[in-house]
Amino acid sequence: MADSTQRAAGATLEIRGLTVAVDDKEILTGVDLTIRAGETHAIMGPNGSGKSTLAYAIAGHPKYTVTGGTVTLDGEDVLAMAVDERARAGVFLAMQYPVEVPGVSVSNFLRSAATAIRGEAPKLRLWVKEQKEAMGRLKMDPAFAERNVNEGFSGGEKKRHEILQLELLQPKIAVLDETDSGLDVDALRVVSEGVNRVRESGRTGVLLITHYTRILNYIRPDFVHVFVGGRIVDEGGAELADELEANGYTKYDGAGVPAGGRELPRGPVAPGAVTTA
Repeated sequence: MADSTQRAAGATLEIRGLTVAVDDKEILTGVDLTIRAGETHAIMGPNGSGKSTLAYAIAGHPKYTVTGGTVTLDGEDVLAMAVDERARAGVFLAMQYPVEVPGVSVSNFLRSAATAIRGEAPKLRLWVKEQKEAMGRLKMDPAFAERNVNEGFSGGEKKRHEILQLELLQPKIAVLDETDSGLDVDALRVVSEGVNRVRESGRTGVLLITHYTRILNYIRPDFVHVFVGGRIVDEGGAELADELEANGYTKYDGAGVPAGGRELPRGPVAPGAVTTA
C-alpha cells in the first residue's frame, strides 16, 4: 500500500452546492469550496452560522443530513463513504470537543489509527520512536501515552492530543474545528507549531474553523472565507481576517452578498476560490 506521502500528493477536496439539515432545519444553504494539498483555508463567522456543521458534514457525523450538493476527494464521492472510510481515504477532523474513550490508552488508539490509515501495523520499535518524537515536539509528557483517551484531560491536553494524531496520521485533508478554543497563549503556540509542521510538508490541505483571529497570528492562512447564514459570503487573503478583527461581521447582511459589497465570482473555480450556488 502507498505510504502517506504518496497518498496525499496532489489531494483535492471539492465541495459543491452543499446543503445540510439538522433535525429538519436547514443549516448549510449552499457551500462551494475547493481545498488543495498545501493550502490553508480559514473559515470565520459569527456564532450559529454553520461553520461546525460544515466540519461534521465532511466527516460524516450521522446527526447532520446532507440534503444536496457533492463532496469529493480526488474525484471520489466522500458522501457515499462511511465515517471510517472517509478517515482511511485521508479526511481528518480535529473536534472542538473531543470525546473520552475509557479503557483505551492513547498509545493503543494512535497505533490502531495508524494501522487503519497505512494499511498495515507500524513496526512496534519504530512506532514507539515516532510517537515519542511527535509527543516531544508537542511538549507532552511520555506518560501521557498510557492514559485513557481524553479521560480526565484538560482542554489543552485534548487539543494537543488532536494535533498529535494529525502529525502521526498525515491526512490528505485536515479539518480543524475551533482548535484554539480553551487554549492559553503557551498551549496555542505549541498547537499552532504542530499544525504548521504538517502544513509545511505540502501534502495536507487544512480547513481551519475559528471565531477569532488569535490562532491566525500563528497559522497564517492562504485564504479566508466569511461564513454567514450557512454559506460563504466573502473571501480573500489573510488580510480579510485582520479586517474582521477590526470591524466584525456587521457589514454582511446574511443573504450571500456583503452589504453594499461585491458579489462572489461565478463560473470555473480557481484554486481556493469560491462560487455562488
